Amino acid sequence: MPHGTHDHGDDPRNEQILIWVNGELRPRAEAVVSVFDSGFVLGDGVWEGIRVHDGHPVFWEQHLDRLLEGAAAIMLDLGMTREELTAAVYEVLRANDMHDGVHLRLMVSRGVKSTPYQDPRVTVGPPTVVLIPEHKEPLPATVRDGITLFTTHVRRATPDTLDPKLNAHSKLNDITACIQAYTAGADEALMLDPHGFVATCNSTHFFVVKGTPEEPEVWTSDGRFCLAGITRGNVLRVCRDRGLPAHERTFSLTDVYSAQEAFVTGTFAGVVPVRSVDGRTIGTGARGPVVERLQGWYAEHVAADAARRSAP
Repeated sequence: MPHGTHDHGDDPRNEQILIWVNGELRPRAEAVVSVFDSGFVLGDGVWEGIRVHDGHPVFWEQHLDRLLEGAAAIMLDLGMTREELTAAVYEVLRANDMHDGVHLRLMVSRGVKSTPYQDPRVTVGPPTVVLIPEHKEPLPATVRDGITLFTTHVRRATPDTLDPKLNAHSKLNDITACIQAYTAGADEALMLDPHGFVATCNSTHFFVVKGTPEEPEVWTSDGRFCLAGITRGNVLRVCRDRGLPAHERTFSLTDVYSAQEAFVTGTFAGVVPVRSVDGRTIGTGARGPVVERLQGWYAEHVAADAARRSAP
């Protein structure tokens, strides 16, 4: 089945993985939670998707910061310290003998409820913490040839309705955008902010390359209506470290259609080129020189982060 930037080959090893559920390692078929769990009943919780490189969760502190920020915003006590969460990640990686080509999903819900009702005060148990590690890598064709986007009518929410900064379990806003995109024949949805400017994609962050071929510059949205993406931030960082001008700014679809190149960023696939948006070919329709350069820089940035780590 196509998944856009999340296209990957099926790895038979994933059938035998052990999943960390509230401190216990369980086989995949036995890793279950209660039907009264807040995450199942209401989508009440926060989560992170993390890449593993050379045996280490990369950009781990940034992921932890975002998880704790989201938990604080919804008054969710994780019930675990940063050190305990770190130890749990390494425990599940060791138990599965995982080192590279791994994607890890960390999920925390508010816990089990006494009745299926939204009030957090009817939660009767501690938070439910789950770690799912999988052998999963993006397809080389996706990283090389890129994806197509379709601009959806589904807008990003304002902070006073559902704050886009929250990496919450409930992703219906993004899911409805995703459905519209793939039924239109595209790989992923490009989403606009409430004012009609480009915001982000349904599961990745969006960038364009503007300027001239001799003096290119990278644009992404002003960030007010998208998740504080870890990969997004790291790509902006490597651009600035390498002397490639990078701007967080407001721009429209007209700016997108005339871009030299476009790409998306995400934890799973890193930097992925965009071939077309709404049927308009972007640049030559192939991976351009700026995207190819960024893919190399980002890979070096990932490797450097992993190299400085030591397991607890």
